[in-house]
Amino acid sequence: MTKKMVVFLMVAFVFIAILYSNVRADEGMWTFDHPPVAYLQEHYGFTPTQAWLDHLRLASVRINDGGSGSFVSPDGLILTNHHVALGQLQKISTPEHDYVTNGFYAPTLQDEVKTTDMEVNVLVRMENVTDRVRAAVKPGMTEAEAYRARKAAIARIEKEAKEKTGLEPEVVSLYRGGEYWLYLYEKYTDIRLVFAPERQAAFFGGFSDNFTYPRYDLDFTLLRVYKDGKPLKVKHYLPFSPRGLKEGDLVFVSGNPGSTDRLLTVSQLEYMRDVRYPLILDYIRRRLKTLHAYAAQNEESRRRATFLLMALENALKVLDGEYQGLKNPDLIKKKRKMEEDFIKKVKQNPDLAKKYGNLWENISSIVKLQREKAEELFYRDLRGSRLVSYALILARYHEELKKPDGERLPGYHDAELERLRFNLLSRAPIYKDLETLGLRDWLTMVREALGPDDPFVKKLLQGRDPDEAARDWITRTKLDRVDYRRKLLEGTEKDVRSSSDPLIQMALRVDPMLREKIKWVEDNIDAPLRDASEKIAAARFAVYGKTIYPDATFTLRLAFGVVKGYPMNGTRAPYKTTLFGLYDRAFSFDLKGEYTLPRRFLDRKDQLDLTVPVNFVSTCDITGGNSGSPVVNRKGELVGLIFDGNIESIPNQFIYDDVRARAVSVHVAYILEALDKLYDAKRLVKELRDAAMKMGVDWSAHGE
Repeated sequence: MTKKMVVFLMVAFVFIAILYSNVRADEGMWTFDHPPVAYLQEHYGFTPTQAWLDHLRLASVRINDGGSGSFVSPDGLILTNHHVALGQLQKISTPEHDYVTNGFYAPTLQDEVKTTDMEVNVLVRMENVTDRVRAAVKPGMTEAEAYRARKAAIARIEKEAKEKTGLEPEVVSLYRGGEYWLYLYEKYTDIRLVFAPERQAAFFGGFSDNFTYPRYDLDFTLLRVYKDGKPLKVKHYLPFSPRGLKEGDLVFVSGNPGSTDRLLTVSQLEYMRDVRYPLILDYIRRRLKTLHAYAAQNEESRRRATFLLMALENALKVLDGEYQGLKNPDLIKKKRKMEEDFIKKVKQNPDLAKKYGNLWENISSIVKLQREKAEELFYRDLRGSRLVSYALILARYHEELKKPDGERLPGYHDAELERLRFNLLSRAPIYKDLETLGLRDWLTMVREALGPDDPFVKKLLQGRDPDEAARDWITRTKLDRVDYRRKLLEGTEKDVRSSSDPLIQMALRVDPMLREKIKWVEDNIDAPLRDASEKIAAARFAVYGKTIYPDATFTLRLAFGVVKGYPMNGTRAPYKTTLFGLYDRAFSFDLKGEYTLPRRFLDRKDQLDLTVPVNFVSTCDITGGNSGSPVVNRKGELVGLIFDGNIESIPNQFIYDDVRARAVSVHVAYILEALDKLYDAKRLVKELRDAAMKMGVDWSAHGE
């Protein structure tokens, strides 16, 4: 080897080390156009090929109920979490057939039940459109004008893409405005329920064990995508690997993390700690108090409230965990040190210092204004009721469609109208008693926070008592009828304005004030923040290059890590749990409350292999929205299903930690053991086995 070659390799090695010095351990929710290939090569000796990445991307799905999933057979079979499908399970349930409590299994294709309003997306193409979006901003524009110019450009790009391709378009802002990408999705809305275990098996341990580990949850559901009345044929799917995994194995997660706040400035995080989180947590706690009282009335009330209770209890635990993380001085200290190091690097370069040096002070001044207006902005809104949201959509619909596409409110652009109509015309059941309570709570909170003399309160309530107004409006509204919503949607603006429906009239009454709020926020908060954030992103690229990953945006990301236990409570948490542990935990609590087991688990205990792994943990970097994400090995075989993080992982919203933070997954061996021996779902076991063997997977570990 020549001396010149040695020097070159040394420089290259140093460059790689510097390149990834800004990323800790197994950190990152990476976009599929920019995976951390060099890091994986250096640390794990694994190089994902483009074919490997494309296959994983096309086998992964986004479920617009708020989660992820993956195709697991060539016949459109999708694996996701029970709690991701829970809303749909409740919507198709009845008092006679409670699929949430009792589970569901379709022994034949003909028995598979169509969901009410589920949408599944597959990301088929990505295109960087940063230059097109930024070209809309002209010299001399104010921040507000530039903000609206970007919005109009995005609407135009999405409309053109939909007309040209027929795919579902979404322009995604990455790196807080550092880049803009056009994501194109194949969209499916004929989604049918195939299998779901009982809620008590899926959510064993209940809210007490939520966000903890060790865990013993059978948190999975199987769905199927149909097209033209037949199961969808797919080329890309992830075969089950019954051999599973061992501690130290490298694994990957392909899913749609909802949102993170790792690229925010310290002043923005302090605003969230001091203002935003307390407001949201107070709202959730008050809603939960009402919901628990409602659910305790009788069995039907409990059934109706189950999904909303679970969603809000889960949100409370997550948000309170994030709030406590922000209140931890060490977290803020670390974030401040990272920010100071970044600013120092910017100011060491005269050109960067001139262009970007004062950005953090600018954001601090915007945040100060945000603090002053936070309570007013939070409570000048409509929440707590699906019927109220329908009323507001209809009150705005015809007025928005008269405007040029680029000037409309979000959700009303041409490329978005199909989804708006699909959701508005959902046939999911609406329970007026539950709607009344949600609206009453919100109206009460608004009046308490803003006072009876506030202009918005006066316009909203017109001097009425919140409880009386909510009961009257919900009782008299006809918006719970799909045919009535369709009539107003397909009618004219005059039809809406002349409607005597009390919720429509209320929405029309307050909408001008809501629009004023939207404009004020855009002009004074969103526009200057977007301008500053784009510039900070440019500074970050200048200092660190593309060694960083963007905050989560509920778009497809690749995470990686190792299967690994962690130190806990003076001992160690194991990398996996087993069926032995499930029964031990159940009997340790005398099979009571959250630790009961469905009858079949007791009747068939002797048929099970109790050494079968149930759940496992890894260092993969995930957050909300990753629920239902596939966990795959180096071969791209499915070994697990993300369903949670441990309590230590919640502050990962702001800063990644791999010492104790873990992603929690259902092991595929548990899924197969349960389908085969507990539920007699032979049809599904055969479909999964045949699909895996078609991909060359060794199925002998499952005794076949």
